[in-house]
Amino acid sequence: MLSSDVVVIGGGQAGLAAAFYLRRAGIDHVVLDAQPVPGGAWPLTWTSLRLFSVARHSSLPGWPMPSFADGYPTAQHVVDYLTAYEKRYDIPVQRPVHVASVTRDGDRLLVHTDSGTWTARHVISATGTWWRPFRPLLDLPSRQLHTVDYRDPLQFAGQKVVVVGGGNSGAQIAADLVPHTDLTWMTRRPPRYMPDEIDGKALFDIATRHGSVSELGDIVAVPTVREARDNGLLGAVPMDLAALSRADAVVWCTGFRPALSHLAPLRLRDTEGRVAVDGTTAVDEPRLHLLGYGGWTGPASATLIGVGPTAKATVAKITASIRP
Repeated sequence: MLSSDVVVIGGGQAGLAAAFYLRRAGIDHVVLDAQPVPGGAWPLTWTSLRLFSVARHSSLPGWPMPSFADGYPTAQHVVDYLTAYEKRYDIPVQRPVHVASVTRDGDRLLVHTDSGTWTARHVISATGTWWRPFRPLLDLPSRQLHTVDYRDPLQFAGQKVVVVGGGNSGAQIAADLVPHTDLTWMTRRPPRYMPDEIDGKALFDIATRHGSVSELGDIVAVPTVREARDNGLLGAVPMDLAALSRADAVVWCTGFRPALSHLAPLRLRDTEGRVAVDGTTAVDEPRLHLLGYGGWTGPASATLIGVGPTAKATVAKITASIRP
């Protein structure tokens, strides 16, 4: 059996931020990442994806993201940054390692993987949500995809495509597809665009102060979305089952759920699939910490800029427990 004071599950931005502070605190730790390459979910996003903020406002703790010459950074720029971040701080990532479950064993937690079992004093779960897309259960003749499956508009060239979802992913993918397809964009309510001057840095500041940004709208008007909207190409229509059935393809941009199946043996999740937390620490299992899942684990904690403060607080709590 392998042993570490802290096992971090997930090698994306949240896991790397936690590892940065664990390294700085001198806490023995290991990061177990199921993916074969660095970057978390970022290598799997669509090719035209851009961040909401310029590089200097999209950084993990310790090292600013290198500048990007053409406005908002691409997903590949993020992958390059996270890859270099691992090397810069010599983060002890083991990959690919799939974590099957976490169980209790006296005063330790056991992390069961496909390559062995780790025993730990604390576990940080940083698996995110990308790996658990929410897909409506509809029997349609159309080809059905989710945000996680979408890569490039050319794979749909000339087809009738319906994009469903009134959030950022729905708007960005619809804007990506509109020049190449016969596009219909369906939303439950008229799209709510945030003011054009709002970017990721402003959203982080607002979320940190107020805890919510929902009153501003649902969609950040990044340049591609703004251009399509201003040219009258992003008109949305209500949900229409007949139109869904006539489409060649439906892209469901319907969000995600926390990827927490590995925590099932601990029996901590509520009916919504979440774990009750005090900060990021599980209320009913104080040796477990959940990092980077969204507002319920810290303001803007699912973002590059937002995960740092919660990672710092998490490691401070762990350090106080290990070194009282």
